[in-house]
Formats: sequence, C-alpha cells, structure tokens
Amino acid sequence: MREMHTGVAIREALTLAMEQDERVFLAGEGIGTSIHDNPLMPTYGLLEKFGSKRVKDTPVSEAAIAGLAVGASNMGLLPVVEIMFFPFMTLASDMVVNHAAKLRYLSGGKSAFPLTVRVKAGLFPAGCQHCHNLEAWMAHVPGLKMTFASNPADAKGLLLSAIFDPDPVIVVEDMGLYFMPGEAPEGDVRVPLGKARIARQGTDATVVAYGGAVHTTMAAAGMLEAEGVSLEVIDLRTLVPLDKETVLESLGRTGRLVTVHDATRFCGYGAELAAMAAEEGFASLKAPVRRVAAPNTPAPFTPPQVEYYKPGAEDIVQAVRSIL
Repeated sequence: MREMHTGVAIREALTLAMEQDERVFLAGEGIGTSIHDNPLMPTYGLLEKFGSKRVKDTPVSEAAIAGLAVGASNMGLLPVVEIMFFPFMTLASDMVVNHAAKLRYLSGGKSAFPLTVRVKAGLFPAGCQHCHNLEAWMAHVPGLKMTFASNPADAKGLLLSAIFDPDPVIVVEDMGLYFMPGEAPEGDVRVPLGKARIARQGTDATVVAYGGAVHTTMAAAGMLEAEGVSLEVIDLRTLVPLDKETVLESLGRTGRLVTVHDATRFCGYGAELAAMAAEEGFASLKAPVRRVAAPNTPAPFTPPQVEYYKPGAEDIVQAVRSIL
C-alpha cells in the first residue's frame, strides 16, 4: 500500500465519493478557502476540482450547517458537512440530535436519512472552547453512528462507508493525526462500520482505545514489552455500533481490561466499556477494569499544560501494572 498523511487520505475518500455519486456535496465553514490552504488538510483543492455548487463555504453557524445537512438528506442528497471543532457540536445539536438521529425512527423505518458530519477533535493548544471531545455525548443518542479513526487507511475507509450509509454518521477526526503518515490502499476500499481491529496481539491484558489514543497505547505496549508484559491493543475504529464481540473475546483471552481515551474520564466512553465488561464478561475478569483518560477539568491552553492534561503512555503503563 502507499504511504500518505491522514488528511490526504480523508481528501481521497471525499474525492472518490464525489466522483462516484453526484448527490454527494460538501459544506462547512471555510472548507474551500485559505483556512484549508494546506496540501495536508482534508478539503484542500476540492473547491477548484468540483466547483462551488458541490463545495459550499457556509456562514459561521453550526446550527445552519447541520440544518442544511438534514434538509438536503430529506431531499435525497448525500451531504457531508464539517463542524470545525468538537465543542461546536453543541451548537449543531438540535438538528443532529432532535432531527437527524430520529427521522428514520419517526418514519417507521420506511425512509433513510443519510448524512455525514465530519468533526475535528483532539487535544491541542487552542483552549477549552475548542478542545472538548464529546464522543460520549454523541454515542448516547439513539439513531447516530460514529467513527473515530487512528490511521490513514481507516480514516479513508470509514469515511467512505459513512457517506454511503443509510443512517447519519458522526465522523470524528483527530486533528493531530492529519499530519501523521501511514499506509492507505488505492481505490474504493471501505472499512465496515462496527468492526474493530486488533492493532497488537497480546496475552496479559487488553487495552481498548480509539483515535490518537491508539498511538499512545502502542507506545505503552512497547514500554511494557521490555518488562515482559504482553498487551493486546484493540483499536475500536467505530464507537457506534460497538464491536462488543472483539472486545469480549480479547477479554476472555487476557482476563484484564484497560480503556484509554483523550476525553474526560467521568461518564466517558470508557465507562460504557467497563460496564459492558462487568455485565457480559465478568467471568473472564481477573482484576478490576481500569480507565485512563483526561482529568475532569476543562482543557488547558498552554502546550505544557496540554501535555500534562493529555493521557500519556506512562499513565497506561501504571494502569496495567496495577492489575497484573
């Protein structure tokens, strides 16, 4: 496979989808302007390629962007809209939560309402109003699907699946990974929604992560390997639907579970994984489930504080040591 940056892989998925189906269009704040004037950013050059009819720069209104997506989906189009930062989903939540997520249910399952919401996530020096991962909020909404890729191949394959899925899908993109290179296949190679991957096989403990936290977990696995500890690392890829089978099968082999994410710990996505392990995998557990996550405070602004705030490899190592 070729090597490319994650941002380029996302752009390749958007390009393929738009070339395959004229119903696909993009909309968002500044997606065709200098805000994205970087060859490694996802929508770079797409305005010039497809024109202003299919790449729409919108006003600075997340509510309007989400409303545009819902309306276009109702009219048979395949909108792919961008919410610039995850905290701004709060401004789009009425249309996403009260309409997009519920319309198929309200139709008695007779109609599909496909739309894709791309949203930037991650911890970076931009302040707490731009850095607040809300995947647990979105996962709590029946009717929404959600992906959270950790590498270029999955970012491309999951986005393609999302665009052509009959349900609304939140595609979370970790901004820190836009500029990270990795392998990605050529052509229309889709990653199925709801299927995790085992990023590293191991025998002593299962660590479940997603997005940028997968790379932190892999670093921790390397550190523990030097101590003779073997970690099995699961990259969820899709948060909704959740691949319970892969997680529980791994737990059955290792008997120990650690969850890792960059969002805050209290009521975070890791809590759902811990509950699942207690309810459905209790007989396999040899030790309590451990959760590694950000502290329950707003995200800081300065780079040193962000580095302290973000869960690190050593935090994962300590969590694993505590249950061995």
